[in-house]
Amino acid sequence: MLCFITFIFFKSTHEQVIPDQVFEIVWTDQYRIDGDRLRGFVKSRDGVKYYAVYQFKDEDEKNKYGEMSLSGMNFKVNAEFSDSTRPAHQYSFNMEKYLTSQGAAAAIDIQTMDFTGVEEGLSTRMADYRHGLQMHIQRTFPDTLVAEAEALIIGQRANIEQIDERAYQVLGITHLFAISGLHIGLITFFVYGVLFRVGFRKETVRLLIIVGLPLYALLAGGAPSIWRAVTTIELILLASQFRWWIGLDDAISISMFLFVLVKPSVVYQIGFQLSYAAAFSLIFSASILKNKSYLTSSLLITFICQLMVLPLLLFHFYELSLSSFILNLLFVPLFSFIILPANILLLCSTLLPGFFSDWLFYFYTPARGLLADLIRQLAQIPYQMWNPGKPTIPLLILSFIGVSVCFVQFEKKEYRKGFVFLVIPLLMIQLLPYTDRSLYITYLDVGQGDSIVIEMPYRQAVYIIDTGGVVRFGQEGWRERNSSYEVGRQVVVPYLKGRGIHTVDRLIISHADADHAEGADEIIEETQVKEIHISPGTTDFGVLQELTRFALKRNIPIMEVKEGSYWTLGEYSFKYLSPSDHIYEGNNDSLVLLLESQEFKALFTGDLETEGEEDLIRKFEEEIKEITVLKAGHHGSKTSSSEVFIRETMPSLTIFSAGIDNRYGHPHEEVMNRFQHYGLWTLSTADMGTIRVTVKKGEWIVGKM
Repeated sequence: MLCFITFIFFKSTHEQVIPDQVFEIVWTDQYRIDGDRLRGFVKSRDGVKYYAVYQFKDEDEKNKYGEMSLSGMNFKVNAEFSDSTRPAHQYSFNMEKYLTSQGAAAAIDIQTMDFTGVEEGLSTRMADYRHGLQMHIQRTFPDTLVAEAEALIIGQRANIEQIDERAYQVLGITHLFAISGLHIGLITFFVYGVLFRVGFRKETVRLLIIVGLPLYALLAGGAPSIWRAVTTIELILLASQFRWWIGLDDAISISMFLFVLVKPSVVYQIGFQLSYAAAFSLIFSASILKNKSYLTSSLLITFICQLMVLPLLLFHFYELSLSSFILNLLFVPLFSFIILPANILLLCSTLLPGFFSDWLFYFYTPARGLLADLIRQLAQIPYQMWNPGKPTIPLLILSFIGVSVCFVQFEKKEYRKGFVFLVIPLLMIQLLPYTDRSLYITYLDVGQGDSIVIEMPYRQAVYIIDTGGVVRFGQEGWRERNSSYEVGRQVVVPYLKGRGIHTVDRLIISHADADHAEGADEIIEETQVKEIHISPGTTDFGVLQELTRFALKRNIPIMEVKEGSYWTLGEYSFKYLSPSDHIYEGNNDSLVLLLESQEFKALFTGDLETEGEEDLIRKFEEEIKEITVLKAGHHGSKTSSSEVFIRETMPSLTIFSAGIDNRYGHPHEEVMNRFQHYGLWTLSTADMGTIRVTVKKGEWIVGKM
């Protein structure tokens, strides 16, 4: 309750100060250089925190800033406020919420940055040490070991490869690559034991740890899990030093209160929520763990922690690793007692003269490589992730109640009752989509591209039309980012996961342009795609060459479909109206799909242009009359949506899929005037973001996602 009151007080008194265009900032230790961008958090002279982005002018400037620690450095900057990046939809990354969780007032774009001095202090020194240690690791460790050493020793995870990050998520072992309470506890135990054995008095050792732990927390990046463990241990050691008595539950509660007191915005951080939830679950489950063998205790600890954070994981990530319950039995001791000590030993060896470190790396590197291969292979095993989608708030509350009652029943040794109370809310979350009689057509905001998700009533099937993508241009090597933006992985897949969609019955690629097909690989990687539909003759064009190879490796059938192909499902029929031949010649050979029931028609036109529209009118004049919802061709280009086509279809609603402030000016003013001339309703993803049309009992409504 104290934590809640403190949070409300600080939140209500926090003012978002808007600086002048030219003002002074100081960089914090939360920043990253990636490609030609410097991104991170800064503070103004009056203490207001901002998220800043600066683009380097050249490679020399990037190298200059990369070789030093920016933490504590003061700059006079010329900056402009940037609108917080609008989330693509409610399941995608939300910049505004991220800024709130970090206690930042706004985001700024820095145009010029002139050094004015250094702000001295303990945090600046520790950031310098941390940066120096990171540079040392990068110089002395083999490339394959750098990312792991940075993560385990200084809490820097930015260089972990995306393929490895996803493997850790699938196996449920991501937490092992972050400095956690277990990590801090092991280091404290090790230091305490070594110092005590070499002759230091117990009181001296305790004092050294009390002083040293906060310094290590600063050195390791100060994540919530680190400060939780550090403050808890500090409180227990201080109580022992002054002969006070304090219980572990009280120590963790006080640490939580202090954390929120110092940084109220931390309550929004997922790491804070997961860390304290797991810690409290173990404390209050002591009776369950009592008098158990090591193996049983390890299994129960994993089970209890996972059970307690399960509702939070579903709410934030929409999925849960099922294999983590077993694999953590292997990987927790492996990382705690072998991998972590090995990295510390390797770091120490690099500080010694001679070839001792080379010998250690000679034996450790191949062994760690085998473990990395094993982790990646284990992650390929199917059906490890349970993805029921994001629970509603009532179901989230119900699941927490179910978990709590489950623990109570376990303490009473009423295991069957416990599982019943646990499983009922989870079954409700899982089965809810299969009770929904509505048809959903979602026009995703993928920027300048197309991606449409069709969810059939009662989740009978899911169809995706196009996947979005980015047209990439060659650039200098120093400008390339470590992890490039991927529309499929960062927009389409989060939507699917948020909706609990793990199977795609048909993936329809309207044509071979990158802004329609580039994201397909990520969808195939993250979901089970049953079959792919493409326009005839497109397998040798653009991104479809790679997509074809990728799909065939996974035994996904690729079907070339054309005019006349159709299928039905329930009251709805689907029919391809174009193209009519097997020769692909561009936009006018886009797959055009008509979805139809007695009261509703939706037409999806890909990048169809005027010539293709004329063919549709000539062949399917009656079928395309009075369209309910039209996906306008070619993002609203003036070469599409001709007046004749608009007059023939007279859509009740037309949706343009276009990027905000796109370079092409889509949807074009001339096209918008054509629709306005007939008094027709139009919407654009450039203005609204993701748009969803819901059809139920013959009626349809439009909403924003």
